[in-house]
This record gives sequence, C-alpha cells and structure tokens, in this order.
Amino acid sequence: MKFSQVNRNEQVTLHHQVAAEIRRAIAEGEAAEGERLPPAVDLAAVLGVNKNTVIRALHILREEGILDFTRGRGVRVVGTAARSALLTKVNELVSMAREQGYRKDELATMILSVQ
Repeated sequence: MKFSQVNRNEQVTLHHQVAAEIRRAIAEGEAAEGERLPPAVDLAAVLGVNKNTVIRALHILREEGILDFTRGRGVRVVGTAARSALLTKVNELVSMAREQGYRKDELATMILSVQ
C-alpha cells in the first residue's frame, strides 16, 4: 500500500487524515476485501505519525464498516469506501429521525414502504 505522509499544517486532525489515506488505498484497490492491513506500528512509521494516531483512525474505519478487528488475525478490510459512505448516510438518517421523535422501528417501516 502506498501512503502519503500526513500534513501537520492542515486543519484536519491527524487521525482523520490517516483514515482518509487508508480509505483512499482501499478505494483504489491497494487493499482488497479480506486483505490484512499492516500493523499499526508500520503504518505509523510510513505516515510519520504516532501509533496511537493510527489506532484512532482504524477505530473510525471500523465504525464505518470498512475494517474488522479480529484477535490473532489483525485488521482486515471488510468493506469499501462506497459502503462507508452509505453507512454514514444511514447514521445521519437515524440521527435525524431520532431528533424528529421517530423510533427505529418506525423508521424501518418508512424505509420498507419506499419503492
């Protein structure tokens, strides 16, 4: 996988820059679904950041459904950037529905009724 070093002068936090670099690598096919990522220490060295910054980025990508952590097997790619974008929109929709007073089952009923 090819990575660019993060830009410390940019307003975007380092861990979000690292997450974006990993997302880009997956989107461009440098890491395929089912493939293991290098250890966080190695990624940190290549990107020029602390290991904890990489770990924080990996957690973001796990929450987005792109990565999976399995003890003894490392961090694997389980989704794509498109899946991540869709999950982000779903989370936004659920948050908006909650703000409007809808429960998850009511939201699910609405979604199922859309054709």
